[in-house]
Amino acid sequence: MRGTPGYLASEWLSSVITEKADIYSSGVVVLEMLCGRINFDRSLPEAQMHSLNLFEKKAKENRLMDLVNNQNEDMRFNKAEMMTILRVAAWCLQSDYANRPSMSMVVNFLEDDVEFEGNLDNSSSNPALKTMSIEVTPLAPSIL
Repeated sequence: MRGTPGYLASEWLSSVITEKADIYSSGVVVLEMLCGRINFDRSLPEAQMHSLNLFEKKAKENRLMDLVNNQNEDMRFNKAEMMTILRVAAWCLQSDYANRPSMSMVVNFLEDDVEFEGNLDNSSSNPALKTMSIEVTPLAPSIL
């Protein structure tokens, strides 16, 4: 197994690997862009070292916007769009790979062609995902 720690989906350790492992990694990168920081930063206090742990904490506190890079004026003034992107990151970061979207679903959602219906995987081991409601419309295989 090869890859950068912090970007590898949990199934790399125990399951069959699918393209959904790349979706997880994409979610990590999206989170990095929104936060304006790398995924794992040893220079920070332990509670803030790993951006996914911070994401989970802020989701529990219902304070996800605290994660958004305030140094970027566009991000600061477009909070609704930033919440949409945070929701996409959460969708991609689900621990059960079967519940992650395909990249085409992400693109369609961002282009407003797909609406969320239902919830994120409530059996996920990621507490941040349990607190965010995202609805998903299944797409036909031809769209995937």
